[in-house]
Amino acid sequence: MSAVTVIGAGLAGCEAARTLARLGHKVILYEQKPHKFSPAHKSEGFAELVCSNSFKAARPDSAAGLLKAEMRLFGSVCLETADGCAVAAGGALAVDRTLFSQGVTARIAAEPNIEVRREEVTAIDPETPTVVASGPLTEDALADSLFSLCGAQALSFFDAAAPIVSADSIDQSRVHAASRYGRGEDDYLNCYFDKPDYEAFWQALVEAESAPGHDFDFKVYEGCMPIEKLAKRGKDAIRFGPMKPVGLIDPATGHRPWAAVQLRRENAEGTMYNIVGFQTNLKFGEQKRVFSMIPGLENAEFVRYGVMHRNTFLNSPETLQPDLSLKGHPNVFVAGQLTGFEGYMESAGCGILAARFLHDRLCGRPGALPPETTMLGSLLRYITAPNRDFQPMGANMGILPPLGEQIRDKRLRYEALSARALRDMEEYINENCD
Repeated sequence: MSAVTVIGAGLAGCEAARTLARLGHKVILYEQKPHKFSPAHKSEGFAELVCSNSFKAARPDSAAGLLKAEMRLFGSVCLETADGCAVAAGGALAVDRTLFSQGVTARIAAEPNIEVRREEVTAIDPETPTVVASGPLTEDALADSLFSLCGAQALSFFDAAAPIVSADSIDQSRVHAASRYGRGEDDYLNCYFDKPDYEAFWQALVEAESAPGHDFDFKVYEGCMPIEKLAKRGKDAIRFGPMKPVGLIDPATGHRPWAAVQLRRENAEGTMYNIVGFQTNLKFGEQKRVFSMIPGLENAEFVRYGVMHRNTFLNSPETLQPDLSLKGHPNVFVAGQLTGFEGYMESAGCGILAARFLHDRLCGRPGALPPETTMLGSLLRYITAPNRDFQPMGANMGILPPLGEQIRDKRLRYEALSARALRDMEEYINENCD
């Protein structure tokens, strides 16, 4: 059996490579690091996390939790690894970034059917069975090759990452450990604002100077909106967004604070904290000046400042078949955020699907799509259905078809949707997967 090619060792590429390898295929996995790095990537390891260390909610009755539960049924390498390097994050699954990347890299290296080649791919051979999982920061030469095969124009947008501060530089006397509504084991450090301090912070934020502009159209995905851009929508925009105080009580007053900034543990040792929701494109000096106005961060040491970079994705409704293969080039499959699957776990799940569809193609049978009642099935249909204003989509309960019965209680309705999805996915796997 000839080898199949997987381009990119991010989450989607690693899932695709291991899935294909365990289905009996010889896989050549290409990764350009360490010979070449994108603007956002720094380590040599696979599955490097950039924007966040959180994989979102773990509860199966949540959209993110349901997605992960479905992926576990397929034997996800990313979730196997995440379980072993999780850090406390309330009801979410968050990981130590370094340990996560090291774990995925080791698991891929241990697969006898995978050959890793550390070199850049600049062109796609449409005759070779291939999964393109080069990510939203695909280098120009490879992107040009992909887009030439697509016959349709790609879309691009900007993505932003939040700053990280060292734990020992946080003024512990001014922060309060708690999770919203008491969920979790006080996994977040909370910085509470009264009204005057919040308004001073907001004013400084909207007046702060951004980094020099890029040479691309400034189109930002809503889920990664820079905090300063969101703040310019109005004085209360961030207070009802990433700084919402709901579910928190300031022990100094016994009341809900006017606004709150949450700090989430960045690694297992708890030596670094991420400023949750504070993706930004401010100049580094401005980040230091403005974010030091957050109570408890007056003397914060910034381990990493927020950065902004270009993300690229396909106009998938125009370019992809329902099985993630390129229209007109059935040997070339695309996986991950390039397709419009938005989010770390969504991207990884897309890698599993692409690999299984490629396996079906090589076995001479049509790829059976997961039921639309499942999260993966609904996301797949969303990105490939006709859409004149296509944008990336992450896991959410709103894209699942409604239940046959009306359930008014939201929690009970989500539980029923999740139970149906997992039941249908198990049946799909038993009937269609080797």
